[in-house]
This record gives sequence, structure tokens and C-alpha cells, in this order.
Amino acid sequence: MRQLDLALNPLHQERKTPLRDRVRALTDRWMTSAKLYRWTSTNALTRWIARRRTRQVFDLMAGFVYSQVLLACVRLRLLELVAQRPRSLAELAQASNVSAAGLQRLLSAAVALRLLELRGEGRFGLGALGAPIAGHGGIRAMIEHHAVLYQDMQDPVALLRDQLDKGEMSHYWPYALDPARDAGRQGWQAEKIARYSDLMSSSQPFVVDEILSVYEFSEHRKVLDVGGGQGTFLSRLARHAPHLELMLFDLPQVAALARNNFARQGVGARATAHEGSFLRDALPAGADLITLIRVAHDHPDADLKVVLRRIHEALPVGGTLLLAEPMAQEADFAPQGDAYFHFYLLAMGNGRLRTASELTDMLEGAGFTCVERVPNPMPLHTEILIARKSKGLPGNCVKNVTIT
Repeated sequence: MRQLDLALNPLHQERKTPLRDRVRALTDRWMTSAKLYRWTSTNALTRWIARRRTRQVFDLMAGFVYSQVLLACVRLRLLELVAQRPRSLAELAQASNVSAAGLQRLLSAAVALRLLELRGEGRFGLGALGAPIAGHGGIRAMIEHHAVLYQDMQDPVALLRDQLDKGEMSHYWPYALDPARDAGRQGWQAEKIARYSDLMSSSQPFVVDEILSVYEFSEHRKVLDVGGGQGTFLSRLARHAPHLELMLFDLPQVAALARNNFARQGVGARATAHEGSFLRDALPAGADLITLIRVAHDHPDADLKVVLRRIHEALPVGGTLLLAEPMAQEADFAPQGDAYFHFYLLAMGNGRLRTASELTDMLEGAGFTCVERVPNPMPLHTEILIARKSKGLPGNCVKNVTIT
């Protein structure tokens, strides 16, 4: 009875609450005070803090509008047009088939978002944030693709409650509807396969550049890319490391696209595409390095564990797995793309964003004894984990690769 009384006693519970949590609770009450806001917004020393927070909250509210301004600029090819040379309102209105009065609003919004900037004689040129978009087709393809996500995000609460009955995003990525990725049984349409494969291929260079900039492939002889799509990564890797033999494993329709791509890239003699489902079929043997690039976060935990076990089985002792994808940040680190990826993967289907620690636990559960993170220049695009298959305990890790 005494223990029950203590548990119900608010004073006792407060003493049990960590000091940091009690301090944060006081801070929360202080920061939500209307009196504090009025004081900070009028005080000369604190006014800048109030203004900055107000602008940040406004940007959160207006974020959807910003994304639609960006989408409109991409669909009307405004950034590509002004990248050729600065253009006037009249020129852009004629090229985009939008009235000058309507287009003026879009151009003004794009200038405010630094997608465009005003040049001499009332012309518009590329802004600081518009330049990389104009210069990279993969970014434009992803922006256009996000129109599908925006449809599912119109009611985020319904999305969270699983009331959308398979939204547009899950239909865009057809394998997300089928945990077994059984294309034959689900009757996938060839155009859907080509559509999502093209998008993956156009957006993959960001990830490929990160991998090639930090990982040394010279000590490997044969690479298997699991879920490798059209073979964009292996085609780049073929030029980067001419000594490597290359294999790709993906669904039959996707593997066919990869073979055609290898032939176009002139690497067909070194790169082979194998067909199958990594949830049902054994992986091809013989590779001393297996890569899993932007695949793990597309799948629920149970399926990913199957994939990792199959990879472990396919590797020889001393073999290496390179896993690269966006990752959630640990609790003590500032988030990067976490808010975006959490909802993108929710709309897509069954996947989820994981921290490096979560992935490490799953890798070790699959049998890998040595897991380490490889720092890379742009972790927003991807983060990289290396896992090795070796005998002995986790502390007895013998590297067979060189990390630069």
C-alpha cells in the first residue's frame, strides 16, 4: 500500500523525474508564455531571436507552397530557360504559355526562394538554389516525381492511420505493394517497371558519387549489386575500377533493363545481370563485395533481415557488404532529412528510416562480425556502412579493404 501511495503522490513522482526533464518542462512553459513573446519581440537585445523563430514557424507553415513553386518552375522549364541566358517576363510568358500577370507571381515567388534572381533590364537569371536544379536532370526528375507524394500528403493524419487504402506513392513503386516482390504473381506492368527504374537511375548519381569518393575498390575482384536496378551504379563502377568483374541481381523485368544498359555502356563483357527475388531466391555466389544501395529502407524489418542473411550466405569468409542509403540520425545528433524520409517511406509502403545503430544491430544479427561507418562528404544523400563476414568474435575484425 505504501508503494502505491508513493506512485500516486505527485511530489514523489516529481522527485523521480530526471532533473533535465524538470528543467525542460519549466523552459516549455516559459517559451509558450505570451508575456515572454511580447517582451522578446520589443526588447532590442532579444528581438532578433523572436523574429528568427517567427520566420522559422512561418516557413514550416508555408513549406507546401514553397514546394509547389519549385514544382511549377520545373514543369515550365523556367530554370533551364534562364540557364541558357537571362530572360524577360515577356519571353518566359511566351515560352511557358502562361499569362504575364500570372507568371509574374511565380517569378516573384521564385526570386524570394532564391531559385531565380533579378538581373539587369528586368530580366531573370538563375538564383543560388536554382543553379543545381537547372544543372542536374536527376534533381528535376525527383521534383516532378514528388507530385505523387503531395497527393498522399494532403491528409497526413489519414496516412498515419492507414486510411488511404494504398496511396499513389505505393502504386508508383509497385514492389512496395508486394512484400515478396513477386512480379509474375502480381502482374506488374512493364511501363511501371521502366518508370520507377528510370527515376532511380536518374537520381542515383548523388549516391554513387558519395560511394566512389570514400571507398577503395582496389582490393576487391568481383562485385554483386543486390537490387541494382538498371545498373547505373555498376556502369559507373566499371569505369572507376576497370579490374572488377560485376554482377547485378534484381527482378526479371529490371534485370532485362540492366542488360540493355550494360550493352549501351559498353560493359556487357564484364557485367552480368541475374534474375530473381532476394526474398525468395539465393543470391549468385562468387563476389567478395556485395553492395546494397538504397534498398534497405524500402523494406520492413522482417524482409530486410532475410535480405541480409542471404547476403551473408552468399559472401565468402572475409567478404564485405557495403550498405549505402539515407539514415535517421541518432538522438544526440541534429536531424538531416529525417522528417522528409519518414513520411516518404510511410507513403511508399512498408519501409522505414533506420539509424546506423539499428542497421548495425541487424547486420550483426545476420552474422556479420565487423560493422563500421564510413564518413562521407554529403550524408544527407546517403550514409555508408561496411560489414564483413569473418570468423571469431566482433572484437577480432580483420579488414580486407582500405578506407580512404
